[in-house]
This record gives sequence, structure tokens and C-alpha cells, in this order.
Amino acid sequence: MPIDSTVNRPALSRRFSVAPMMDWTDRHCRFFLRQLSRNALLYTEMVTTGALLHGDTQRFLRHDVAEYPLALQLGGSSPADLAACAKLAEAAGYNEVNLNVGCPSDRVQNNMIGACLMAHPQLVADCVKAMIDAVDIPVTVKHRIGIDGRDSYAELCDFVGTVRDAGCKSFTVHARIAILSGLSPKENREIPPLRYEVAAQLKKDFPDLELILNGGIKTLEDCTAHLETFDGVMLGREAYHNPYLLAQVDQRLFASDAPVMSRFEAMLSMRDYIARHLQEERAAMHHVTRHMLGLAQGFKGARRFRQLLSVDIHKANDPLELFDQAAQLLEGH
Repeated sequence: MPIDSTVNRPALSRRFSVAPMMDWTDRHCRFFLRQLSRNALLYTEMVTTGALLHGDTQRFLRHDVAEYPLALQLGGSSPADLAACAKLAEAAGYNEVNLNVGCPSDRVQNNMIGACLMAHPQLVADCVKAMIDAVDIPVTVKHRIGIDGRDSYAELCDFVGTVRDAGCKSFTVHARIAILSGLSPKENREIPPLRYEVAAQLKKDFPDLELILNGGIKTLEDCTAHLETFDGVMLGREAYHNPYLLAQVDQRLFASDAPVMSRFEAMLSMRDYIARHLQEERAAMHHVTRHMLGLAQGFKGARRFRQLLSVDIHKANDPLELFDQAAQLLEGH
């Protein structure tokens, strides 16, 4: 069902965001993360223009207004197709459209999507301009600091400058190069060294741009330190595997005076959502709870919690009763 685009959208801040992650940041994951932080900017998984224009459009755009502020990340390299998809995103209520210029997988490279586009700054600029001309919501770019064969700082500046001249004002920089031949996407998140100093130099040389740092950030202390240099921070795997980290984001990074939600409260906040999911869609509870396994970390009972929601869940006659059992393990935490 389409989202009413007249819904009042909350103010968008990129001071703290959760990265787009394939197979992870689906609508259930985002609804859960939103329980923990009202202010964090959330991103969808990358959606290709082909899937959005020629596939199940409503399924790819589906979200809950509770997820706002929310950005749709697109993968593509056709300015016309990206502009059409940006219009769909705006009509569906998304707060931002982001272009993926960082994914290193072979599959997307073969379709001129992702990090390989860093070798084509003018094409990226054309894509960005087409989207900016098509919509009123912000258009942003997420990219690496380089790719193999094009990893000098001068080439990075050429890329950012060219895309800036097309109208882009906000760049999220994954502070690693991407090796497009010989490394898997997983290896590309781990093997190329993090080079925060390159991203910091970029911020110095482009002070007029909003620059968000991504890559290897694990704690809110790290976030606070990086925010002295950058306009925002984006967390990926750490936010997924240790989601309770988000429970203090509003207080520590946005000066909120709201009380910090406990793990137990975070768990209970999802019960009605899961009940609706089971009733309306007749779907499996693990579609939602698989994203919640990291809620139990670092205390006695965590292993049992994960077992209940990842193993026992598949043979439960009453999934919500099992959910309540898992929640009891978090009581007091």
C-alpha cells in the first residue's frame, strides 16, 4: 500500500545514520532500530533501478511512517531511470535518495552499479543532476575513497568536485578503497585499510560540503571523536550486530533528555508489530526477530535468547509465547 506523501516528515539529520546493508536493513530491521533511536537516519537496502521500475515496485518501496527519517538507496547508472526512481521514492514519502557508488560486487559491476562508477565521475554527476532536477527531497552519494587503478587523492577530489558541481551537497565516504578484482564484498569491507586521514583531508578541501564518515566505527565514543572533524557518522555492521548501541544515540549525540530505553523495553516495543505481522501477512516471526538477535549481548542468558529466536522459533506452535520467553531473559537489562 503506498505511503501518503503528505505525511509530515521529521527533520532529517545525518549526524548519525545506519548504513544500507543488503539482506539486513529491510523494513522489519528499520522498524526495530527506530524503537531505539528517534533521530538516527535509516537507510534501505540498495534497490536497483531495474528492480524498482520493472519488478514489484510496491514491495521495494514498502515501509512504515514510523521509520522516518528514512532514505532510499538506489543502484543504477542511467540518469533517466534514476530520475524516475527518485520520483517514486519522493511520492512514497522517503526523506532522501542516495546513490550507491560504493558496492564492489561483481554482479553490480557488470551492470555499471556501485563502486565501479568512481571511474566515471561525469556519469555520476549526470545521474545526480537528473535526480535533483526530478525531486525536491535531497539527493546524496555514498562512495569509497577510490578503486583499484583510480585511488589517488587527486582522482578522489576530481570525483567529488565533479559530482558537487552537479548539485550534490552531501557525501558519505567509506574510508577504504574498493578492490574491484580479486576481493569479495566481505573482503572489501575488511582488507583495504581504513584511511580516515584521507576523508579528513577531503573535508578540509571541500568545507562547503556535508561529509559523513563511514567504515569501521564501533562505539559512540568513536562517533563523538569523529564528529569533531566530520558532519556525521554512519555505522554499518556494528549497528546491526550490537543494535542496543542505538539506545544512547539520541542522548549522547542529539542532546535528547528522553530516558534511555532498556533492552527489555526495546524487546516489548516490538511485540504488537510482530503480532500484526503474524496476523496480517501470515508470515514467519523470524522475518522480524532475526534482526533482534544482537539485542542480547554481554550478559548471562544471551545465548539462550539467541537460541530461542534463531533455532526454537522454527518449531514453535505459538511464536508469541516463545517471544515472551525470550523477552523474560532481558528483564532487568
